[in-house]
Amino acid sequence: MDSLVTRGVKISVVSQYSPEHSDPQHRQWFFIYTITINNESEETVQLISRHWKIMDAEGRHEEVRGSGVVGEQPVLDPGESFEYSSGCPLPTPFGSMDGTYSMVDEAGTSFDVTIPPFALRNPENLQ
Repeated sequence: MDSLVTRGVKISVVSQYSPEHSDPQHRQWFFIYTITINNESEETVQLISRHWKIMDAEGRHEEVRGSGVVGEQPVLDPGESFEYSSGCPLPTPFGSMDGTYSMVDEAGTSFDVTIPPFALRNPENLQ
């Protein structure tokens, strides 16, 4: 598990290869990742948007921006956590992801929380 804390908000990531959603013969590998967001700060925060940077094994970069995560903009009181799972298709058997969540605190101040870099790997194709 990869974890990182920014301004009292801890982001933890676990990723795994999903063979049932992949088709290597057609250069399609699919990975599932689970993110846990823990509010370890003293104030209530809300996740507003996300920014992902995705890189495949051939060095191609893609950026994805959007509102919330999995259709939600969770509000986390101190000590609360939010967990969700999502997926990422790649044209190569491995790659990586990282990014940021844009958050807002009780005073309405916006800040970014770093999502730690994590690997996307098909264990059959480790290189």
